[in-house]
Amino acid sequence: MDTNTLTVKKLLHYTFGFVPTIAGIDKFTNVLTDWTHYVSPNMADIIPFEVSTFMIIVGVIEIIAGILVIIRPMIGAYIVMAWLVLIALTLIVSGSYLDIAVRDLVMAIAAFSLAKLSAPTLNKPKN
Repeated sequence: MDTNTLTVKKLLHYTFGFVPTIAGIDKFTNVLTDWTHYVSPNMADIIPFEVSTFMIIVGVIEIIAGILVIIRPMIGAYIVMAWLVLIALTLIVSGSYLDIAVRDLVMAIAAFSLAKLSAPTLNKPKN
């Protein structure tokens, strides 16, 4: 891997390791934002508990995903990518926070890029 590729991989690795972890921790404190606002009323009606409880569950999942990226970047990055796509689709279906949905789709592409950069390479003989 050349120096530029390695730099990009490391930046993505740390970004997708720490950002989901921090966002997950914030689901318990709501310092960055009140996360319950991102849950559409339709979704709030179908979950079997309070929205704040749902967001704590989301926070735990995000913390686990972030830690997994740090430990196993390829697997963790695919999980973070899927998680971001699901969040974006939920927002798109709700018709709310479409700007956040677009941002999350862009972040999903970056997580996918980390997964691809983290994939083991096969040493193919050069012809």
